[in-house]
Amino acid sequence: MLNQDLIKILQDFAQSSKRITILTGAGISAESDIPTFRGPEGYWTIGSKEYHPQEMATYRVFMQKPDEVWKWYLHRIGVCIKAQPNPGHLALVEMEKLFKTRFTLITQNVDNLHLRAGNSLKNTFQIHGNVFFMRCVNECALKIYPIPEELTGKTKMENLTDSDRKLLVCPDCGNSTRPHVLWFDEVYNEHYYRHQSSLKIAGDTELLIIVGTSGATSLPNQVVWEVYSRNGIIIDINIEDNPFSNLALKSSRGFFIKEPSSRALPSILQILDK
Repeated sequence: MLNQDLIKILQDFAQSSKRITILTGAGISAESDIPTFRGPEGYWTIGSKEYHPQEMATYRVFMQKPDEVWKWYLHRIGVCIKAQPNPGHLALVEMEKLFKTRFTLITQNVDNLHLRAGNSLKNTFQIHGNVFFMRCVNECALKIYPIPEELTGKTKMENLTDSDRKLLVCPDCGNSTRPHVLWFDEVYNEHYYRHQSSLKIAGDTELLIIVGTSGATSLPNQVVWEVYSRNGIIIDINIEDNPFSNLALKSSRGFFIKEPSSRALPSILQILDK
């Protein structure tokens, strides 16, 4: 249940013309039964060695073992396809309809659930990419391409075939492709991951709602600290205490809602939409 101070702040914000930004992480997807990236489901065995997600999701390992990395991602696509947007995702769709151009969704999630739920591509910054897309390893055209549907139902044990490999080529130059995701040994950029755009939006944000993330990567931290430094409204929604909840509680206009986002976000929407 939302406390009265927060309700009043949300009501006042709803009557203003200021900007709202949502920052989402793995927690909102976990409520749709997508295992968290660093959980047991993220591990991958090649021969006798078990690879951690931080090892598999790297450019270095991809260049050494492209088939295995593709198998890992195609398996993850299969997991994501089976998942459905939950009430938290749907509440964010309604918030975008409510605030229109004043709304931005910055997501660390690569599972495509926000777009499937109905948020627009224009207002959704996928700062870690999208697992349903690929791009040229040589970046010949700086484009992204949908992964062919024939490849999106792979099970964990299926090896790539010659036919699969022919589908995983760049339509423009014929060279190999890679998953359209930000790997652990890579850095953010504007073209693929909306780095500068995210920071610009943060600088204009009055209300920041953080959902299901503790900020293990740099750009989310920069976004949150930018809003915090300007004494913006910060609401952290998480089932566990985390660095962002601690930061929110240090702020004069910060709140921590310790409950699932599928419950908290519809409650916030109800207040904003009155």
